[in-house]
Amino acid sequence: MLDSKKIGIFIANRRKELGMTQQQLAEKLSITFQAVSKWENGSTYPTIELLYELATCLDVTVDELLIGAKKAGEDLTYSKAGVNISYTDSIKKEMAKHLETKDRRVLNGLGPFASLYDINFPEIANPVLVLKSEEPGSKQKLAMEYGYTESICHDMINHLVNDIVVMGAKPLAVLDTIVCGRAEKDTINSFVKGMADACKENECSLVGGETSIQPSVVDAGTYVLTSSIAGIAGRDRIIDGSDIEEGDAVLAIASNGLHTNGYSLVRMLMDKMPEIKLDRIGELTFIEQIMKPHLSYYKSIKDLFHKNILHGMAHITGGGIEGNLCRVVPDGLCAEIDLSKIQIPDIFSYIRKCGSISDLEMLRTFNMGVGFILVVKQENKKSVMDHVSHYYNCYEIGKIEKGVDKVNLVNRLTWVGC
Repeated sequence: MLDSKKIGIFIANRRKELGMTQQQLAEKLSITFQAVSKWENGSTYPTIELLYELATCLDVTVDELLIGAKKAGEDLTYSKAGVNISYTDSIKKEMAKHLETKDRRVLNGLGPFASLYDINFPEIANPVLVLKSEEPGSKQKLAMEYGYTESICHDMINHLVNDIVVMGAKPLAVLDTIVCGRAEKDTINSFVKGMADACKENECSLVGGETSIQPSVVDAGTYVLTSSIAGIAGRDRIIDGSDIEEGDAVLAIASNGLHTNGYSLVRMLMDKMPEIKLDRIGELTFIEQIMKPHLSYYKSIKDLFHKNILHGMAHITGGGIEGNLCRVVPDGLCAEIDLSKIQIPDIFSYIRKCGSISDLEMLRTFNMGVGFILVVKQENKKSVMDHVSHYYNCYEIGKIEKGVDKVNLVNRLTWVGC
């Protein structure tokens, strides 16, 4: 027979050993702290629906919870190793609702060993799959610390989409991987919701993935996110920069800030000057500025893919303008970029000033306000800028000339307010 007093004392002692208050334990279980208090004083038992979650939160087995004591034996179980199968199954049920999609090409849902996707595209001659994997870098550490769990998923998916649309691809399906030391239902649910919502905004589907619980490899509370995408493009419609020619215009599409690059440097700056976290830059704090989601440029350019006016595109990530634009400029040509034309967001001016960072280092580390680049014929640049400007600021920053160096940065950055 169950001993409510013994169970209550056991719950209270384990909670205190783990450094949790009754309120914190209640929040993990999505119940009131009064319910936890009643358990601990022995007046009620935990309901059977909460047993697995409670045992996981307290790092004990359900059997130990029910007898109100740690087992003296050395029997090994997967739960003792840090993985509770019943609890992870309950998490998967929560995931399923976020994976619902109206995309008829998705042929199955959560549960099978793999996802099925119909790739019959009769309207595309010679279809080619465009594949990419991505992770949000060290920005995800700040996201977990400051409560941006859903936002960091938009960062990752938007970054992923940008990396395939530079080739003129339509995004189709995304698979994600979540690696953690301990599965926390609310956190994982937030991740999956964020990724699913970001996929829908990019007109594709989150079709499945993997949640890998590795207690002996990853610390509890630590999460590592990655994802992979499949897109599609017609072989004769792939935009790879091979059409770029002398005289073409180079257009910038504005970023909203750091996107997902340069965060190791920013975290170093925050460790050195922790007081800057709440400094206001415009209407937002420093933290709010650096945690703005990475923009997706797909909707602003997708209607241009079939007009044969985009000669090349570059997603500006780690390495900055020079390190990314060079990837699409053909041999014998050079993109001359006028740095004085770049419209620099205030957050970059602030980082440069606080860290005493050189312009060269800023250009190598950050996008500097240029999130995406388009290369087009001079005769098409106005119509392209007008089209993109319905979504984001778009303006000219350079031109294509003959040359050995694929990118040449001329003039100086214009810093406002420094």
